Amino acid sequence: MTAPDPATAATDATAPTGAGRPVPRHHQRYHAEYAWLPDRPEPDADVLVEIVDGRFTAVTPGVPVPPPDARRLSGLTLPGLANAHSHAFHRALRGRSHGHRGDFWDWRQQMYAVAARLDPERYLALARATYAEMALAGITCVGEFHYLHHAPDGSPYADPNVMGAALVEAAAQAGIRLTLLDTCYLTATVDGKPLTGPQVRFGDGDAARWAERAAALRPSGGHARVGAAIHSVRAVPAEQLAEVAGWAADRAAPLHVHLSEQPAENEACLAYHGRTPTGLLAEAGALGPATTAVHATHLTDADRLLLGGGTGVCLCPTTERDLADGIGPARALADAGSPISLGSDSHAVIDIFEEARAMELDERLHTLARGHFSAAELVRAGTAAGHAALGWPDAGRLAPGGRADLVTVRLDSVRTAGVPPVGAFFAAGATDVTDVLVDGRPVVRDGRHLRLDVPAELVSAIAAVAP
Repeated sequence: MTAPDPATAATDATAPTGAGRPVPRHHQRYHAEYAWLPDRPEPDADVLVEIVDGRFTAVTPGVPVPPPDARRLSGLTLPGLANAHSHAFHRALRGRSHGHRGDFWDWRQQMYAVAARLDPERYLALARATYAEMALAGITCVGEFHYLHHAPDGSPYADPNVMGAALVEAAAQAGIRLTLLDTCYLTATVDGKPLTGPQVRFGDGDAARWAERAAALRPSGGHARVGAAIHSVRAVPAEQLAEVAGWAADRAAPLHVHLSEQPAENEACLAYHGRTPTGLLAEAGALGPATTAVHATHLTDADRLLLGGGTGVCLCPTTERDLADGIGPARALADAGSPISLGSDSHAVIDIFEEARAMELDERLHTLARGHFSAAELVRAGTAAGHAALGWPDAGRLAPGGRADLVTVRLDSVRTAGVPPVGAFFAAGATDVTDVLVDGRPVVRDGRHLRLDVPAELVSAIAAVAP
């Protein structure tokens, strides 16, 4: 992770350790022009933020004259943004898959062409550049839906988790946290056809072998955690869904699943199993507060009630519109009791502000009415809800005891000039982010990544794998 910023940090009097030896405490102060505090309908002004050892110790609004050692954050300061659904290697397709007609299934063939070109070194480079782009956009934590497990011919690498380890290292080098959602992907269709071609590298054979491999992945460094994912009901046989869900439950780890992204998936599941994908997951015990359903676009009323028992839903509006997937029932899901988080998925766009306002704007297109989500609800979806979905419940809120993630957005750009702070999520974009802290460590300052030349990294990494 990025080193502490000596310009904004001070060393306090030392604090004792359990062994009686003192250790230095890293103390920082920031003074935000505006900041969005938990459960507030709009931002507060003149907020003094104090951080010790990567945690918020005090967050005090209405401090017009800050201490002399506090660094000024001009604009609107938010908790760290969470990207709850990512396929890092899809970033290589941006701008390359838009010139043809077709649908999701046609696009998928182009995606497989990139997947076939990836090895651990190339995967590290592409993920590092993609995660660094996320950092520039104010994203402090990402959930990587990871199924590129093996060599292109399907054989295991000498280290069967070397591809996952590449993602863990990529996040460390980019300066953000990671939840590696190790994905069980066993079959090509809902009726159990075997994986072929580029898909063979995704599979472990069965859920037991997937679980054995996933259990051996133990990230070091404190910035990464491991969760589980069911790729979809077409990729994990019904009789093995419970094993994946149980693996996650035994570890108190998050469980994510692609759900009803396409009508064809629903039709195939109904034809083969006699129930919807949501019903199948419910039967397997794979729903609940630790589960996040990704997309959940084409649902029945009964599906929404099943998810509303507390199962989270991750919307990915920029990908869903790019792939012509459709518009999901965001308001109905929220009203049913599903916490809504956000993801950039295929990375046609990496901009949580855009994903958040699409929650509201897509609902307007669908209903022909305005005013479905408050600004505070959009903020929650882009921050606290996403972190919770990824297993970091102590992040995403500007409150004492929380992880010290800060994202500051300009209010004087051509997009945000004249916009009140409460309207930032309807005006700002990723390019308006000026400063980012992750666990108290500066990663972005004045709009520049402190460690990486991100455009150059992207050009090099994409050139190595682009179709």
